[in-house]
Formats: sequence, C-alpha cells, structure tokens
Amino acid sequence: MTDNPANTKICPTCGTRLSANAARCTVCGAALAPVSASAKPVQVSRMPEITLSLPMVIGLMIVLLAIGAGTVFGVLQATQPQESGQPVANLPTSTATTTPTITITPTETLTPTPAPTWTLEPPIIYKVKSGDTCLSIAFAFGVSNQSIIMLNELPIACDTLRVDQELKVPRPTPTPSPQPTATLDPTQQAAAGCEKTSVVVTEKDSLSGIAANYGVSVQSIKDYNKLPSDIIFSGQTLIIPLCERGPKDTPTPTPIPPYPAAPLLLPADGASFTNTAEVITLQWASVGELRQNEAYAITVEDVTTGTKRVDYVTDTKFTLPLELKPNDGVPHTYRWSVLPVRQVGSSKETGQPVWEPAGAVSVQRVFSWIASPAGTPKP
Repeated sequence: MTDNPANTKICPTCGTRLSANAARCTVCGAALAPVSASAKPVQVSRMPEITLSLPMVIGLMIVLLAIGAGTVFGVLQATQPQESGQPVANLPTSTATTTPTITITPTETLTPTPAPTWTLEPPIIYKVKSGDTCLSIAFAFGVSNQSIIMLNELPIACDTLRVDQELKVPRPTPTPSPQPTATLDPTQQAAAGCEKTSVVVTEKDSLSGIAANYGVSVQSIKDYNKLPSDIIFSGQTLIIPLCERGPKDTPTPTPIPPYPAAPLLLPADGASFTNTAEVITLQWASVGELRQNEAYAITVEDVTTGTKRVDYVTDTKFTLPLELKPNDGVPHTYRWSVLPVRQVGSSKETGQPVWEPAGAVSVQRVFSWIASPAGTPKP
C-alpha cells in the first residue's frame, strides 16, 4: 500500500520521497530536518513526458526530410541564372583554372634536297627567209621538226611557209646535270684510292709468306681483312693492299726465331716396359712460352710393325694411347721425338690444321714394350 503523501517528505538533495519521520535520506545520506505539524508538503515540478508511437515517429521523420529537401531546392533555384538573361546578384565568381597543355616538340627531320627543275623559256620568234623549210629551221636551232609544226599549228607537210612569216621556235630541252655524290671522309678517300688485289690461300701459304711475296706488312693484311691472329685457312680470300708497299714509319716486326730442340726427359733411352697394365708417359723440357698457334709435334714409331703416328699437344708430356700397346707377347721397339711446330692454315678438304716446323727436332729415344696377348695370364 502506497504511503499517504501527507505522511511523507521529500529529500531536498536528491528528491527521494521518504517517510515523514526519516532523519536521513536512504539514497544520498543527506540529513533531514524534522517536519513540523504545520508544514505542508512541497510539490516538486516534473518534466512533461511525451509518448510517441512508431507510426508517428516515422511520419515525423518524413515531414522533416521533406522540409529539408524543399530548403535545398530553394537554395539551388536561387543560385541559378534567371531566364531573362539578367545576372544573379551577389553570386560568387568562379575562377577557371588553366590546365597546362603539353607541347610535343617534333623530331627534327632532315629536309631532302629537291632535284633541280627547269623553267621553260618562251619560244624564239624567227622570221622565215627565202629557201627556209621547217626541217632546215629545226636543224639550225637544234630542235625537232615536229615541235615547230605543233607549236605553230602548221600542216604536217609544212609547205605553207612564206617569206617574213614569224614562226615560234621552241627552245631545246635542257639536259639535267648529274647529282652531286656524297663526299667521302679522308679515311674513306684513302681506302678508295688504295690499289688492292686479292689472293686465295692454299695449304702451303702462310700469312708472313704472302706478306713477303707482295711486299706489304703482315699487320697491313690483318687490318684490311680484320684478322684477329696470324692464322689463315686454305681457300680463304685475302685482300692485299698494294698501296701499303714500301718502307713504313713503323719498324718492321722482327721475325720469330726458331725454337731450340726440346730436351727429352722420360723414359730413359733404352728403357724396357713389361707390365701389361702399365701406362707409358713421354716427357720433355719446355723450349719456351708457346704462342697461340704453336704446339709440340710428338712422333711415335713402332719399329717392330712399322706403324707411326703424330700427335700435337701444348703440354710437355704425352701419354701413349692404348692402341699402341702390343698384345702379341713379342717385344716391340718404339722410337720417339719432339718438334716445335706452328699452324699456318687449315686444310680445305678435311679442315685439319696445317703445321710447319717452328724449331729444331729433338734427338730420338727408344724403348721396348712387351705385353701378353689378350686373355693370356702373365706368368
């Protein structure tokens, strides 16, 4: 049962309704003064409460949106210029921003030199004399008979000429002069003015021999033919600059001296080999630093069978191939030597290098080699 408002009082701090005998507020703890019998209850004003239903809230929102839209529309209409063409007062003036235009600079194009043209000169006025014919007049002025007939509208027979008649004689057609040719630079002029000949390399030719035969330097032939080295090939065509003959300011290269004979090291002269699985390596001392186109020619001859083979190496040792090993159980005698060689070309038929001696041949050494036949155990 709700307390009688006459028996209650209001907390002056927080507004809580308490009993009339309460000495302290149960909510905020504030001390309360006792209420006299003559005191009247205090009426506290309350905020008005408005309760709206959902349809009413939606309708109110629609009204507010319609008012806002109408306001925006009115502002936009006010900023548009009038149809009468009168400017609208107090409108801000917009300033156009200029966008920079990118100008593409055209690439310089070489202007071609126009061919010369000729302006036709007016015809020559000639008065016909006694005995003149169209043919004689044309011959005298170096033009065709037909050109005089056509220019003067004469009959084809040209038999109506009379003395003192004025004829128009066309001027001869000018002959175009030859166009100027491109001017060569000094290097091109020198190359064009150089007398040259060509030679086809044979198997016996060398670059130094060809140079000596034509009296030009090896370097001149290499420069004209763009050769990277002194190696030439059989069938190759070389250009010989004959204008390079004669003494040069540059010194003539010193001929390459021949190499001395290579001292042989191993195996010792007269050595004997009997082990079937043994590998025989020939060794010798270097004769000097070989050039790019130089090598050692190793000649090994099986005296017993009469077979011989030559191999080319750049090292100072050579291991005998297995095909030279005897397999018949009979001692074989071998003879070998070393020779420095230099490549001077290549064979046109086989493509193999062509070598020539570049020094002295070494002394010959011999050794013997015996091996059991294949499948026969060694005792």
